[in-house]
Amino acid sequence: MNEELKKTCLHDLHVGLGALMSPFGGFDMPIQYAGIEEEHKAVRTGCGVFDVSHMGEVAVCGPDAERFVNHIFTNNVSGLPDGKVVYGMMLHPDGGVVDDLLVYKRADNDFFLVINASNIDKDVAWIEGHTEGFDVSVDHQSDRWAEIAVQGPQSEKVIRDILGIDGSDLGFYTFKTVSDMIVSRTGYTGEDGFEIYADAQTIRNFWNKLVESGVQPCGLGCRDTLRFEAGLPLYGDELADDISPLEAGLGIFVKLDKPEFIGRDALARQKAEGPARKIVGLEVDGQAIPRHGYEVLDAEGRTVGTVTTGYHSISLDRNIAMALVEAAEAALGNRLQVKVRRKVFPATVIKKRFYSPNYKK
Repeated sequence: MNEELKKTCLHDLHVGLGALMSPFGGFDMPIQYAGIEEEHKAVRTGCGVFDVSHMGEVAVCGPDAERFVNHIFTNNVSGLPDGKVVYGMMLHPDGGVVDDLLVYKRADNDFFLVINASNIDKDVAWIEGHTEGFDVSVDHQSDRWAEIAVQGPQSEKVIRDILGIDGSDLGFYTFKTVSDMIVSRTGYTGEDGFEIYADAQTIRNFWNKLVESGVQPCGLGCRDTLRFEAGLPLYGDELADDISPLEAGLGIFVKLDKPEFIGRDALARQKAEGPARKIVGLEVDGQAIPRHGYEVLDAEGRTVGTVTTGYHSISLDRNIAMALVEAAEAALGNRLQVKVRRKVFPATVIKKRFYSPNYKK
């Protein structure tokens, strides 16, 4: 193993459970334990637990915290109630995505940002680089927090019965602080679930209690298949420095009616003109499984895009993909082709939310 890879506080427990480990975002992370399909089904039907301690955390505090977060974030945090979580993006001036993230509002002058592991250093430097003119402090806290995600239709019962945490008072995308822990009703699977942030020892204790009680430990393999089926983007696939939120179909998280934010003017122009490319869903005929980077062709064989994520869907038993294609080819029902190695297979544009999420309303 590369000695430069970072390890989460649960690393030795993953190894002890026989997890298949692999580099991800600079960390040595578990890909699977019992197998991707078994772990995927456990989350869809019952409950699974993920180590997500590789995620990054940044606290933004001070008199101008709300104004500053609105300046660097596409969504609107003005007037949010304490205890609310909001999803959105940080953008380059040209509208490309620096990262997608969650913003937790703890108080008017206190926001907690959760960023992607692969972008931690880039994001922190970018956030710190835009503080001029704002009375705020930016505190990079990734080393202070560990995190697990308990996901699935049984997750509320599981955290109550096994961890002693009552999540029944939390609606979707809300959180509370319990004994220095942050407990939020959020996740990345399309199922009901909770994410718990705490110190390393607390998270180790929670992990052991959950696994010993029979909750299925889950790796990054099924995390990807689950989020993909629910139409959720992954940075580096459906979002990137050169892919805008509007191209990714995430305009609902971009509040162009805000007075200003970095990248706003570029997105306003893009919305007025119409994005040149769009992320779409594809269903591929036959046995071919589309994979990231495969070419997408039109009916005449001209390259019109690329697959961003593709799988044989475990929940739906179909070969499906998300792909970034020319906007003119993005209409539902349009017939395209996917080049799989040296062969091409017909495909149909479908909605990219392949699986209907089961969130608590």
